Amino acid sequence: MLKHISNGYVAKEIFNSSLPKVKNDDQAAHQFKNGFNLSRNAMILAGFFELIGSIFLFMSVFGGKFVRIGTIMINIVLCGAIFKHFEAGHGLKGSKKALKFFGLNTLNFMETLRK
Repeated sequence: MLKHISNGYVAKEIFNSSLPKVKNDDQAAHQFKNGFNLSRNAMILAGFFELIGSIFLFMSVFGGKFVRIGTIMINIVLCGAIFKHFEAGHGLKGSKKALKFFGLNTLNFMETLRK
């Protein structure tokens, strides 16, 4: 039960953070360009990976394969986010949220392999 709650929490947070990117929000694009030197297209692509990955995590109640797919998709984006935060000089404080979700996702992924 706890793993489904954890997956739901990560999925909800990632889903909410993906919406401005997928909607091509000007403020999010400005933040991506100035903060991380990434284009609008890269932002949209990251948003779609987050959106689809979070949908797979929401479907985790139907099986571990959904968790694995969603976790991999989201962790790809989170690895990029962590790297870009460190590259931009934000350090551990700036990448704290991405690291938290990366850790939770990795634990949930490992739980699906245990069975």
